[in-house]
Amino acid sequence: MKPLLAEIERLSSIEHYGTVAAVRGLMVELEGPLTALSLGSRVVVPGARDQAVPCEVVGFRDNRALAMPFAAIEGLRMGAPAKFDAAEPVIHPSPAWLGRVVNAMGEPIDGKGPIAQGGEPYLLRAQPLPAHQRARVGERIDLGVRALNAFATACRGQRMGIFAGSGVGKSVLLSMLARYSSADVSVIGLIGERGREVQEFIEDDLGPEGLARSVVVVATSDESALMRRQAAYLTLTLSEYFRDHGLDALCLMDSLTRFAMAQREIGLSGGEPPTTRGYTPTVFSELPRLLERAGPGREGSGSITGLFTVLVEGDDHNEPVADAVRGILDGHIVMERAIAERGRYPAINVLKSVSRTMPGCQSEEEFALVRRARELMSAYTDMEELIRIGAYRQGSDPLVDEAVQLTPQFDAFLSQQKGEATSLEDGFGMLGGILGAASRDMDMDMPEAGDAGQHE
Repeated sequence: MKPLLAEIERLSSIEHYGTVAAVRGLMVELEGPLTALSLGSRVVVPGARDQAVPCEVVGFRDNRALAMPFAAIEGLRMGAPAKFDAAEPVIHPSPAWLGRVVNAMGEPIDGKGPIAQGGEPYLLRAQPLPAHQRARVGERIDLGVRALNAFATACRGQRMGIFAGSGVGKSVLLSMLARYSSADVSVIGLIGERGREVQEFIEDDLGPEGLARSVVVVATSDESALMRRQAAYLTLTLSEYFRDHGLDALCLMDSLTRFAMAQREIGLSGGEPPTTRGYTPTVFSELPRLLERAGPGREGSGSITGLFTVLVEGDDHNEPVADAVRGILDGHIVMERAIAERGRYPAINVLKSVSRTMPGCQSEEEFALVRRARELMSAYTDMEELIRIGAYRQGSDPLVDEAVQLTPQFDAFLSQQKGEATSLEDGFGMLGGILGAASRDMDMDMPEAGDAGQHE
């Protein structure tokens, strides 16, 4: 009864109606009592076969409200009645949402029937927690992927970006994080995803084990810009629900770039001027509002650890969205096509990946291991071209010699199969074993002082 009572309380005693005055592209212009509307208000117009089509008010111009539809508006007529709804859109999450797949409206699309609703309404476009009310990031979180656990160690409540081009393995990495992380629940937002790949991701990549403790929000690429944007809002709203109930939620979103593209489409339709690469100013104001909703909760509540993918256009890691997101988040994970082409997955470039909670979340011994491994990997990368063409002579630099010896072992360490999980402790143990074995080999190769004197 609680959800029903909450909905009754939201109902207004007066219903306001307007009319459809014009349709320009994807924009529906409305006339009527516009004082009953505000930005973000919902409007319902009759579409084909008089089916109700929800719209959202995105602007005002010349005494008319500009609304964009959530669905196709074929069949919409001039002068058709438009029902105004000034109430902010809400959902009513509950634990029953776990294991389910929903669309941007929160409606189940997995064929498993309706979802039990909770009693507390949650705003889809909630404001981030005030900075002074937030707790600090918690203890480190086990992500199950040893390349990230060792070289980009994250804490509960941290927000990280995964920057990669298309086809480099972002979706598989997200599925590994959802299945193997030590978070209590996962909320996965597939924003603008290819329709063909949704079922493959759920069944093959995520699997029954991962789905059982996850909620998947889907808005495919053929859906309207409003649906794609709202899917991102719903992903954060569900994460906030689990956080407020004392759970550590892992929020995975693929991708922020498609959210930005949806906002660009909405802004251009509303008359905003295009700026860098056609992105409108609201894109760069909405990104921090969305991302700041993730992070630690209040003292005594749970947290939202966010991992957001950024689809870099043309493998340009300095394009506008990537550049803006990098400045908002608490670290970035870089995936490179050249690494994927060599057959190493996940294709993470650990030298370019940064976690801003390091080294505070590592012990001194762990940080020393990571620093030594980075030093050797960097030495090999600097001389890689000379090594490949045979121009480097062994013995020229002891550090490079050691790096050449250990590179196959580092590659094996950073490579991880989709069905393989590695804990934090095991990952650092494996890395310590690689470096420890190398140190022992170098000690054996060094001549003792007495032997050196005899040779003299």
